[in-house]
Amino acid sequence: MERTDAVALDAADPLASFRDAFVIADADLIYLDGNSLGRLPVHTAEAMAAAIDIEWGDGLVRSWHEWIDLPQAIGDAIAPLIGAHSGEVLVTDQTSVNLFKLASAALNSTGRRDIVTDAANFPSDLYVLRSVADRAGGRLRTVESDPVGGVGPSDLAPALDDEVGVVSLSHVAFKSGALADMGEISAMVASAGALPLWDLSHSVGAVPIELARTGASLAVGCTYKYLNGGPGAPAFLYVREDLQEALATPIPGWFGHADMFGFAPTYLPAPGIRRFASGTPPIISLRGVQHGVAETARAGMEAIRTKSIALTELLIARADARLTTFDCSIGTPRRPAQRGSHVAIRHLDAYRLTQALIDRNVVPDFRAPDVIRLGVAPLYTRYVDVYDAIETLADILETGAHEAYPAARGSVT
Repeated sequence: MERTDAVALDAADPLASFRDAFVIADADLIYLDGNSLGRLPVHTAEAMAAAIDIEWGDGLVRSWHEWIDLPQAIGDAIAPLIGAHSGEVLVTDQTSVNLFKLASAALNSTGRRDIVTDAANFPSDLYVLRSVADRAGGRLRTVESDPVGGVGPSDLAPALDDEVGVVSLSHVAFKSGALADMGEISAMVASAGALPLWDLSHSVGAVPIELARTGASLAVGCTYKYLNGGPGAPAFLYVREDLQEALATPIPGWFGHADMFGFAPTYLPAPGIRRFASGTPPIISLRGVQHGVAETARAGMEAIRTKSIALTELLIARADARLTTFDCSIGTPRRPAQRGSHVAIRHLDAYRLTQALIDRNVVPDFRAPDVIRLGVAPLYTRYVDVYDAIETLADILETGAHEAYPAARGSVT
């Protein structure tokens, strides 16, 4: 493929106009880190300004009449993106807090003590899950999985017994981008008497998710990656409707009370999904999530997934053509159905290469010990961005420009 071919693909791209819906401060910047922090939607800036100037500045406490239902209303907007029903999703807290809530509630409901996950799961998930298992007097069991292909049913099967109450996995692996088989794994976990709990942080907004169809029980996810909710934006949780009354949150708070303004001294959980709320929601950030979700819904997950596959296919093909002679390898499944929307390029000097790329206006991220993650966000990533990013990386490797950078990692990678 030539660069002109990539330009032609952009010209024919049915999602090309969505790029105009985002703030592009530097037209020359190649941003391939939307899998870490999405771009700012134009309408989000306007909505946040209105929330500050009008809703807060003028309305003050009177605006709570409009704000009070935002966590569930935005949850209902996320629901179709993850194959859930209305009343099953709530935007609240952060992903780690939501994971703690649901893992604790699920483990308690099963009467079992142990949790299973894969050793390559996102570290924050590992920390939370170990804490939950410890508090229950059980243990966290970690299974080994293929570093590229990710975790599968055969990895999990030997770890399942009548002491396991929860199996918690990431739908898309944060390093390799491997996409787990949600349906097969959820069914296997349920048949073992445990509850499956999915982390959707690297799949929501990039990969079609079918929680209801696959029989998934519980899920959490962030909104600041492919949903473009903004840095530190609140996360969401999903509880299948038939489980909601059976689960008790370990962090009861007034926003989850059946009568929050009754100020009763004893906690009485609200009906439905709202019982999993705790403290006062971050209204300004919620406005950001609301508009980021709206852009994703407007594009549609089918179109997003189609372009995501095409972009990652191009990325892998160009990496094969330009990088293999420099001891680079693909650390992501090659079959489109088995990967999410980012590709891992592995190289022993990945950290210095990442620094060199950033200085040349190509922004990926680094994941220790040897991964350059290139994330494609179909709403604003172009085919020519992918083409030029690989050409830039090849040039850095050819010239050895990365060798001038420090090998010691900084505080943010």
